[in-house]
Amino acid sequence: MVQAVCDYHQTLDPNRFGFRPDVIARYATWLPQRASDSNSVLLLAQAGEAAAGFLVGEVLDEIPIYRIKQYGFIHDLWVEPHFRRNGLGRALIAESVRRFAAMGVQQVRGDTAEANPPARAMFSQLGFVTSTRQVLLSIGTTAAAKF
Repeated sequence: MVQAVCDYHQTLDPNRFGFRPDVIARYATWLPQRASDSNSVLLLAQAGEAAAGFLVGEVLDEIPIYRIKQYGFIHDLWVEPHFRRNGLGRALIAESVRRFAAMGVQQVRGDTAEANPPARAMFSQLGFVTSTRQVLLSIGTTAAAKF
């Protein structure tokens, strides 16, 4: 599933999601760290014996100019295509919010690709609002030539 989420994001925006060749090995190190970290949320959804989806999040520190000192951040959310549209993604997000709240954070954030309207709609339906819009300029492109 990790490879699937990486492949999917790379097709949406290869400039933003240009993964390193060893991304799976890096996840293999990072995910056990999240599993053993009390400030992380690692959820696996199963349908019978099959892995149906996962969510990875952690509590991050905000820069010290804001009132919110820490927030929960959803790094990855994936539901296998044949399990979608059954509320599984919503359930993973809801459980992560409950766990973040239990950790004492007051905000949960996440990024969704501009080219992923279904994910943006799901987060919106769950009460998430767009608070910022990240912009990207690849240096060396014709768009950057004007600088």
